[in-house]
Amino acid sequence: MSSESTRPPASTSGVVAPPPVIYAVPFAAGLLMQHWWHLPIVSGWAAVPLGVACVCLGLVGFPAVLAFHRARTSPNPFRPSSALVTTGPFRFSRNPMYVGVTLLYVGLAIWVNTVWPVFFLPVILIVMHYGVVVREEAYLERIFGDEYRQYVRRVRRWL
Repeated sequence: MSSESTRPPASTSGVVAPPPVIYAVPFAAGLLMQHWWHLPIVSGWAAVPLGVACVCLGLVGFPAVLAFHRARTSPNPFRPSSALVTTGPFRFSRNPMYVGVTLLYVGLAIWVNTVWPVFFLPVILIVMHYGVVVREEAYLERIFGDEYRQYVRRVRRWL
């Protein structure tokens, strides 16, 4: 097999899977495990308000999606990027959608009061880093060059 066949296509980032799936499958597995082995993450009444607060913080991802639509480019990593989005939440984080989804994930785990999805979170974050973020960054550098490298120097990857 040639090295050319292992590279992502030039027109997309070549991520390993859709990010929502990377989060949803382990969460569903965690809920299934909770059905068999009840293991709460917090005790008593605190689960719902803490979970709701974390879910609300996770809504930071929605303005990021809107910024993509305003720039007339797709947030879908399987579609080509036509613009480098550096406005809105992207002024503070290069990955506000992923920060938001992570907060939603943790918030939902707290809200339903199960620790099992949280056990899967390190694996999710590793897959997101190497299978999505690193690939997207390489893709954006290929297509936007110096403009993207300057953005990387100004804005942190996460927070």
